[in-house]
Amino acid sequence: MLDVGSNTVHLLVVDAHRGGHPDPVRSHKRALHLAELLQADGSLGRDGTGALCDAVAAARAVADDEGVEDLLAFATSAVRDATDSADVLEQVRERTGVDLAVLPGADEARLTFLAVRRWFGWSAGRLLCLDIGGGSLELAAGRDEEADVALSLPLGAGRLTRERLAGDPPRRKEVAGLREHVREVLRDAAPAVLGTGDPDRAVGTSKTFRSLARLDGAAPYAKGPFVPRRLSRDGLERVVEQLQPMSAGDRAGLPGVSAERAHQLLAGAVVAHEAMAAFGVDELSICPWALREGVILRRLDWLEGGG
Repeated sequence: MLDVGSNTVHLLVVDAHRGGHPDPVRSHKRALHLAELLQADGSLGRDGTGALCDAVAAARAVADDEGVEDLLAFATSAVRDATDSADVLEQVRERTGVDLAVLPGADEARLTFLAVRRWFGWSAGRLLCLDIGGGSLELAAGRDEEADVALSLPLGAGRLTRERLAGDPPRRKEVAGLREHVREVLRDAAPAVLGTGDPDRAVGTSKTFRSLARLDGAAPYAKGPFVPRRLSRDGLERVVEQLQPMSAGDRAGLPGVSAERAHQLLAGAVVAHEAMAAFGVDELSICPWALREGVILRRLDWLEGGG
């Protein structure tokens, strides 16, 4: 499976069958930060498209080397939002032989929700899922495997850093303006999400939430996926205060923070905190599965059904 996100191009090779655990065989990543390659007119242009084609070609070579039989390739918000998206997809197809499918934001949210449901099971009750990516925030809620509501909002950590946090470190005025913007967007979305009922368990997925939970005292990722990890709203408030006066370089020295994402972690922390406040969540469970696992699980379901 090849995931072209706003921050990375990630190939995950899995040995999977319906009803079984999708065991990773090999992982190949390239930090590309596609959204930061967008030009003033919103297009990826020649340079951005060329960098993407190079990354996809490298991932395709790894997949071929591993004998991958079924390559699922999809792109999320960076390609989805590019004004030259159709041309980018055609260039990738011609130059690499990989047919990238662009996932709508709501589908991202639904597939992530499916992965979270399969991870925690029915005993988790009604779920609320939050996923902060580079370009967007995905929200989904419901009591079944299919979410009752699934939304994608333009509140990605990378996007907000580019648009609203110019300084390194940013000024307090910038952070306050970011917080108010996020609060306003979430205020409009809250009725749809909360209208499905109060969640029995709220869950955060993906790298931003894992890093924030680590800063709040959760076990390091090296301890494995089965160690319970949580992120509290009070702890997250302290993390925001800790990150605000730090430069990106200083943040990269913190436990659980990667150098390539350190510059956007403060924006991610603000989004996480405001989302927890908007939905009345005091604590999030951190799920090791997210969109990629949801795509795999849906594919296996489809194959088993004779699709």
